[in-house]
Amino acid sequence: MADCMQEWPEPIVRVQAVAESGLAAIPGCYVKPPRDRPAQQHLAAGGDNVLREPSDDSIPVIDLGELLAAGEGRIDGLITEAVAAACRDWGFFQVVNHGVAPELMRAVREAWRGFFRLPISAKQQYANQPRTYEGYGSRVGVQKGGPLDWGDYYFLHLAPEAAKSPDKYWPTNPAICKEVSEEYGREVTRLCEVLMKVLSASLGLEEARFQEAFGGAECGACLRANYYPRCPQPDLTLGLSAHSDPGVLTVLLADEHVRGLQVRRADGEWVTVQPVRDDAFIVNVGDQIQILSNSVYTSVEHRVIVNAKEERISLALFYNPKGDVPIAPAPELVTPDRPPLYPPMTFDEYRVYIRKNGPRGKAQLEGFKGQAVPGTGNK
Repeated sequence: MADCMQEWPEPIVRVQAVAESGLAAIPGCYVKPPRDRPAQQHLAAGGDNVLREPSDDSIPVIDLGELLAAGEGRIDGLITEAVAAACRDWGFFQVVNHGVAPELMRAVREAWRGFFRLPISAKQQYANQPRTYEGYGSRVGVQKGGPLDWGDYYFLHLAPEAAKSPDKYWPTNPAICKEVSEEYGREVTRLCEVLMKVLSASLGLEEARFQEAFGGAECGACLRANYYPRCPQPDLTLGLSAHSDPGVLTVLLADEHVRGLQVRRADGEWVTVQPVRDDAFIVNVGDQIQILSNSVYTSVEHRVIVNAKEERISLALFYNPKGDVPIAPAPELVTPDRPPLYPPMTFDEYRVYIRKNGPRGKAQLEGFKGQAVPGTGNK
């Protein structure tokens, strides 16, 4: 990573500490510009300051049960059609009967809930730095004086083996945290590999095409456990600002009680995602799928709202390309009517640019169309 990313530009303040301080008003660094705040009209009547954003249960639900039962080489046309429609229309879908045990999903949720409920002093030894982000964090961008989000997190590399976070980055309390997270990571990574085949087939490509383009067995997997404390003014801030994910796929295990993930629909309206059931995953297309598919499929802006009465936890597994593999539109998806929209760039190059600038909706990816990647020398 670049030298400017070795240290945070300012002392880190844990959002949990701010939330537990008893302040009635949030500090100005967390206040979003009016255009980025949750819509005022969705505040609950009666002044209890709990957001009532419009929800949407029409985000497609893909049942993978028959596909997984059929085994290798048996991708059903109905599945590919459903995934293709979800990627074109939403960029998001839910999956059920996905092969990951509900017991494992509950266990990993509870392990990380246990970590975040520890005293802040017990977590500080894992404080992260922007060079790798591994460990306990409270900000993403490195811009000095930049706006902050109302959330803490814990970030770890799970795969490939050579890139796994060393033991020093793993919390030892709860004791089960590392073991259960690694098992969970292996299972969700297998799910991502299945989804990669479906995505390739849905675009009329060979099933292995996407996996090979992103680095084959050397694709990466990272885990981000998110903690959003109670907030006295949820109408002024966000748990996570609007962004699209820079990688290939994101598989989200949402809080089983508190909703918070919002997706921007094509008409510009923000809607809150309602998981179809507690053991469903919410899957979204990342920027690298948009690049490789030449914008046939697009990553979609999403954000997180916070709550005045309840804390919230979620677990995001990011499936990413091998860092040094140049990613560009697949030649099979380039036509005279749809020329290549993006220059070749590696995920390492793209990720550094995103980390320097922090979440900025879709502006960063859209700014790359037909251009060189800033600071990379690509033409």
